[in-house]
Amino acid sequence: MKIAVIGAGITGLYLSWKLSLRGYKVTIFEQKRGVGKECCSGLFSHRILDFIPQSKEIIEKEINKTIIHFPKKSIEIIFNKPFFIINHFILDNILLNQVKQFQIEIILGSKVKKIPQGFNRVIGCDGADSIIRKELHLPEPRLYLGIQGFSDGKTNQNYVETWPTHSGFIWKIPRTNQTEYGIMEAVPEAKKIFQKFLNKNRISLNNQKAALIPNHIKPIIPKKSNITLCGDAAGVTKPWSGGGVIWSLISADILLRNFPNFVKYRKEMNNFFIPKLIRSNIIKKSVYFFGKRMPYFLPKKYTIESDFLF
Repeated sequence: MKIAVIGAGITGLYLSWKLSLRGYKVTIFEQKRGVGKECCSGLFSHRILDFIPQSKEIIEKEINKTIIHFPKKSIEIIFNKPFFIINHFILDNILLNQVKQFQIEIILGSKVKKIPQGFNRVIGCDGADSIIRKELHLPEPRLYLGIQGFSDGKTNQNYVETWPTHSGFIWKIPRTNQTEYGIMEAVPEAKKIFQKFLNKNRISLNNQKAALIPNHIKPIIPKKSNITLCGDAAGVTKPWSGGGVIWSLISADILLRNFPNFVKYRKEMNNFFIPKLIRSNIIKKSVYFFGKRMPYFLPKKYTIESDFLF
């Protein structure tokens, strides 16, 4: 069975690695000339070790809580298991090294404009602006813009700070030798809101980058027996934070569990993710509503299992 994987991000590489372990012939198409995501907060839950054990070697720092700053009240959210700060670019290349151990054809600098022919199965892992999704005339997810930049200076801070915006948030993450600031917000508003925050707090950033973040009310999976979507291409990200890595890898495992039956994959994806998407959206809207209008109803400190919220 010949399989085409569109996109050499973390989801495409993970799927290619696992499918090759089963003896399938995999070809990866990647539009960039190299591998490695550069625009990412790099905040991963402890579950990353379940999927990619080698990631333990590149953990920069552990994060145990986040402080949400509403205008009149700050809330401390404690994680019952830590998050890790990991360089996404390095993590992708660790997966690439796993892939290279197999006879997988990796075609770099290849921007796929149509669904590749001559394959028994095609898996679109080509991100928020997926060409495969567009070719199948599927619904488009709501797109947010993620912007990140860095200020110099070492910090010993071991927690994240966030500031809710209109429909997203601004974040501050302590890295090893610098501090990262970023925003996730609706595309038309993100730049303006972020710049206003930076100016107000007299923060100067370097190495700013941006990327699209998809979010949809349910997984966008085609009713096809030979073509499917996974990860960001399917709009599977956490409503609260836009985080996509763990949910994408869970999606990949669901696909692997049902492979090569894409119809069963679609059914399990809907059963697994739709309740979590509904719950997360309700919690997000409720917290934003009370935090901005009636903050006295919110506790000052709360402990959560974070993977299905943040």
